[in-house]
Order: sequence, then structure tokens, then C-alpha cells
Amino acid sequence: MMSETEPNETTAPDSASFLRILLIEDNPGDARLIEEMLRDTAELARRVSADEHEDRRPELTHEDRLEDGLERLRSEPADVVLLDLNLPDSTGLETLERVDGESDVPIVVLTGVRDQRIGVDAIQRGAQDFLVKDEVTSELLVRTIYHAIERARQERIRHRQRDQLEAFNRLNRIGHDVTHAVITTETRDELEQRVCDRLVKSDAYRFAWIGEVNPGSDQVIPKVAAGVGEDYLEEIEVSADADDPTGQGPTGRAIRTGSVQITTDVQTDPAFEPWREQATERDYRSSAAVPIVHEDLVYGVLNLYSARPRAFTEPEIPILARIGDVIAHAITAIERRDALVSDTVVELEFRLDEMAEPLVDLSATEACSIEIDQLVSGDEALLAYGSANDVSQETFLEAVDRTPGITDARVLAARRETFEFELVAPAAVSLFETIATHGGRVESATIADGEFRFVVELPRGRDTRQMVELIQNERDDITHLAQRTTDRSDHAESGAQSVLEDELTEKQRVALETAYYAGYFDWPRGSTGEEIADRLGIAPATLNQHLRTAERKFFDLVLGE
Repeated sequence: MMSETEPNETTAPDSASFLRILLIEDNPGDARLIEEMLRDTAELARRVSADEHEDRRPELTHEDRLEDGLERLRSEPADVVLLDLNLPDSTGLETLERVDGESDVPIVVLTGVRDQRIGVDAIQRGAQDFLVKDEVTSELLVRTIYHAIERARQERIRHRQRDQLEAFNRLNRIGHDVTHAVITTETRDELEQRVCDRLVKSDAYRFAWIGEVNPGSDQVIPKVAAGVGEDYLEEIEVSADADDPTGQGPTGRAIRTGSVQITTDVQTDPAFEPWREQATERDYRSSAAVPIVHEDLVYGVLNLYSARPRAFTEPEIPILARIGDVIAHAITAIERRDALVSDTVVELEFRLDEMAEPLVDLSATEACSIEIDQLVSGDEALLAYGSANDVSQETFLEAVDRTPGITDARVLAARRETFEFELVAPAAVSLFETIATHGGRVESATIADGEFRFVVELPRGRDTRQMVELIQNERDDITHLAQRTTDRSDHAESGAQSVLEDELTEKQRVALETAYYAGYFDWPRGSTGEEIADRLGIAPATLNQHLRTAERKFFDLVLGE
């Protein structure tokens, strides 16, 4: 998941075979003495390399001027600096401040006997330790260098842990604020914009944007953004295609894997190459790509950028993932609500090739049609209510008995050339629940002329390509036939529909719908209360309680104030 490996804090700063020591000392005699002390000792290598597979031999580099020493530090890594404070081009504590300001390498200050007080001051200003030149022994030198490296390592660990804790707490606060934004927003665009605004409100994140995959291609299209550098999105292209270089970065990987992707350093991560120049111009040094996914439906991806390298750490990843989950659940809820109140819907028509095949064959040989008008999803089975035309009940029920996936069937009412039926189909639950979970609704299903077709309704503006892919991934035998926009019937706006969706619990709604479509309210009744309760797996008294509650709420709406 991480695009770069974090440095192993149990090892010395440089993992090469040499322990690099930089000596900045203008006195040739003192420099020669230090070199002699380090030449034949193996103790320092053993101490510093205790956790490594091989000893790291000391390698001493000597410079006699401060500027030369600083230039050496810029061009070559060092594990520790031995620093004389009195050099030809710098004297006193200013020398320490120059070295400390340009590097985080541990520093051991070298002083004369009369300058011991300066050595103490040097420690207070950032040096790890100091040595009095006339008192240095080989053993003391080794011990001091080891302790300096170890203390610097421990300080780095403490600083990193502190930074991680601060980032963790900050992200937790942001997560709570995002959850509040979810509760108080009405539209998807407003929700996504508020999320980006909240993220960049903290100084920790320089830029945030949310994009989604274009239904007609694999391009990731920016939707909303906030922070420094919104013109960044005008200069870059991002894809979800793994074979495209612009799809191999964190955004594309997040969409394909459904997991948070981290770029610890934009400057060194090869996958960030297509956008490195534009990111560097805007001081983006690290990034996080957070997928916005509910179930198997990818709504898009949230991208965050920080001006600090390694700004996103392993403990933060679960919080980032949770923020993505909260956004996805909120979008799902908003789109479900919109599906109920929108006047216009998109209809997707599909053909199923390997479902209810005996009934499909019957429609071809008998020239009959089977219409399913209502699906009611129970706890363990899908109840289908519809009518059959131009076929006898006996022939129909015989075909049902031979149909895999249908466990029971009843004829509810009969007229001259048609009859109404109820089917129990546990095998179909997975497909139709998946559709409902992602904001769709199966409007109807038809078996006629040797084909099984069904129509799915979606609110206008929903990403139809994602729904088509979701349905086709559920079964291999599904073919997408058509897409059209149509007006929803007026009953969706009625008070009765409001009672169904807003006032009743899920169990009350299922009980009421099952009773209605099973003919419980007809005269004479098409089904008894006991039959419906048995179908739903509940006690007759529980069914009666659900129905009476639903009736009371309906009459409260119609007859009450």
C-alpha cells in the first residue's frame, strides 16, 4: 500500500557498509590523532551495527574549513559530525548553529581545556555531546560517537511518534466533522465540497479534490476541490486504466483496489512521474488517495496533498478509509432519497439467459407471457407477484416445479385468460438486493417470446455505467439491452408512498406489501393471514400487529389533522 518503504529506525542512519564520520578540524595534529584512534578499533562498528547483518567499518572524512565541511554534508551522507568550533572561516557557537541548521546529523563538539563551558552551551543548543581534545582516549571517542548516534536516533523516533500522534488526533477530529457534514447536507455536490473545505481548513493539508470515473471512458474527472492550487487539476490527466501511465499513480490504484494509497514523497515515487512537475510547483510533497466505495460501487476518489514528505503514516490509513466509507454511505443515502422523489428516472433494460429456463421455454412454446409487477424482499427469499396470460394454471405450475431457484408458487386469483400468482425465489435475492443496495429498483420483469427481461430504475444523474457493470459482475448471463429516460408515475409523490418510505419500519413495510400483493385485502381473500405469516417466517399475531400499525399510520395521514 505504501509507495515507499519507511526507514528502519532500528538501524543507523546510513545502511552502507561504512560508518561515515565527518571531521571538521583545522589543526592537522588533532585531526591525525582522531584518525589514529578510529583506525584500528572494531568496538564502534560492533556497537553501532549490533542489529545489522554485517559490521560497518568507520570511514573518516576530514575537512579543515566550515564551508568545505557543509559542502561535503550536502553531497555525501554522514552518520556523525566531529566539529571544532574554532575554524578559519567560523568561530564559537555560530559554527555549531551553521552545521545544525543545514543537517539533522548528530554533532559532537571538540573543545580545548579552557572551552569546557562552551561545550556545555553547545549541548544546550543542539549538539549531542562534546569532547575535550586533550582528554580524548580511543575508548572515550568510541563511546561518545556511539551515544551521539543513538541519542539522535531516539530523538528522531520521538519526534516522528509525536508528529504521528498529532496527525492521528487531527484526522480524527476531521473525521468527526465530516460525519457532521454528512448529516447536515442535502445534495451530493454540497456534501463533497464541504468535505474538501474541511480537510484544507487544517494547515496539515494543502489541497483536496474529489473526482469520479467518466462513464464514457476511464478518465477521472474532477468534481470539487479546495485549497492551494485548483489550477493543478487543469494541467493534469488521471486515469483508472492500469495500462495507462496516468492510471498507475495513487488515484488509479485506489479506484482499482478499493484501498487507500499513499505517496510518501512526490519527488522520489516513480508512479507519480506524470504529475511531479505540476505538484512540485505547488509544493505538494506527499499525497493520499482515498476510494469512495459502497459495497462494490465506486463513487469516486478523494485526493489529499501535504507540503511535507511522509505526511501520511500507517496509523492514519484506517481513519482515511473510514472517511471514504462515511462519504460513500452518505452518497448512497442521498441517491436513494432522490430515487423516491425525483419525477424523472433512467430505465436500464437487461436480458437474463440462464434464469427460470422452463418458464422461458414455456413462453416460447405456448405463446404466453408472464409479467412480474412487484418484488418484495424478505429475510431469506424474494417474493414475486405477477400475472400469467394465455396459459393454463396447471401448465404454468408444472413449469414452475421444474424451475431451479423457485421453491414455491401459488395462484392467488384467476380470470378468463389470466391469473395472478406468487413465487418464492431465494436464488434471486442476491442480484435484486445488490441492485437495491446501490440505489436502483427493479421496476418489472417479463418472460415472453422465449426471453427473460427485467427493467431497473435509477434516479436521473446516477452513473449508469457503474450500475451496468455491477449487475453484469453479479451474473455472467446478463446482457444490457437498452437505456431510456422516462417520467415516474405520480404515485411516488403521494402521501401513501410517504407513509411506506418514511413512517413504516422495514418489517412493517414488507408485511404490508406482501399482504397486499398476496390478496389479503381482496374479497374473497386471495391469502389468509396464516399463509402470509408462514411465507414471512413470523407468527400470525406478529403479522397482525404489523398490519394494524401500518393501517393506523395510513389513516392518521388521510383522516388526521
